[in-house]
Parts: sequence; C-alpha cells; structure tokens
Amino acid sequence: MTDKPHQRPARTTPAHGAQLRDALAKILPTPEAAQALGRKPQTLRRWACDGSGPIKPIRINGRLHWAVADLQKILNGEV
Repeated sequence: MTDKPHQRPARTTPAHGAQLRDALAKILPTPEAAQALGRKPQTLRRWACDGSGPIKPIRINGRLHWAVADLQKILNGEV
C-alpha cells in the first residue's frame, strides 16, 4: 500500500473556468437588472412568470438572471 492521499481529478480545466466566469459576467440577478432598467424587481419577476416582458430570463438554480445584452436592447429602445 502507498501512503499517498487520493487526489480528485479537476472537474473543469482552467480554460473552462474562464469561460464560465465570462458567461456569468454577462448576466445580472433580478435586483441589479431591475435597477439598471429603472424598474422594480417584481416587474421583472412578473415578466418571467407570465411571459409579458420584452426579454426572457435565464434561470440558474431556480433564480432569475438577465442577459446584459438584452437589458441593453431595452435601454436602446430596440425591443
């Protein structure tokens, strides 16, 4: 027998970790997205629940997040 501790293999490579960080940097949670739009967070939640909004949320672990690119479209009057 060896006395070496068992090492777990890395789940992601550093490149994948960087890609994930970049992707997460391009989304905002509901309170921050609402502030950026000058709306109340409940307005964005309603958009998500009834589909009435001009953009769709991204769900991460059951929580709503919003793509920065979509928020910019609203601010620019594109949607």
